[in-house]
Amino acid sequence: MVEALLFASRDLLSAEELAIRLPAGADIPALVAELRRIYATRGVNVIEIGGKYGFRTAEDLSYLLAREQVEERRLSRAALETLAIIAYHQPVTRAEIEEIRGVSTSKGTVDVLLETGWIRMRGRRRTPGRPVTYGTTDAFLEHFMLASVGDLPGLEELKGTGLLDSAVPAGFTVPVPNDSAELGAEEDPIEDDELFDLDDTSGEAEHDDHG
Repeated sequence: MVEALLFASRDLLSAEELAIRLPAGADIPALVAELRRIYATRGVNVIEIGGKYGFRTAEDLSYLLAREQVEERRLSRAALETLAIIAYHQPVTRAEIEEIRGVSTSKGTVDVLLETGWIRMRGRRRTPGRPVTYGTTDAFLEHFMLASVGDLPGLEELKGTGLLDSAVPAGFTVPVPNDSAELGAEEDPIEDDELFDLDDTSGEAEHDDHG
């Protein structure tokens, strides 16, 4: 039954969504684990992204399905920096992103990340002006093949890949990411009637200092 549900679903399914369709008392984790074992050496695997499950082509066979590939537009340096800050520091506001980057962040940069579906507007910070807070999405996890944001590289891994200078300042730490769907103590929900009014009207610059 779990196999049929995952096969027929276009979207990934959570344990709760599977439980609704299965007999009462079904051990969902055990059933999924067994299914993952069965498909571990098949052409498709059962994968987990953000606590949800689904079928995906085995990584070592993905080339069979790629006859043509549209050249994807590369994200700008500013967009990559902004995405990284959101991933590690979420929930985070645009002003906080700018403080960490040390330069202004254009609305266009945030809009590009929203359009990719990799970040989302979480809520509003309980501070003057009630700025919007941002966080990552399941699409971000799926694209980067992460089961959770906890799988993002830590300090030593970043050093090992050369993304951080090996001689980082004493006391430097990499934040422990948290993409919980629950709003934090300093966040208020965004009301439905606000969604169309979230074009930033603060008059901030429309271009990053990076150009």
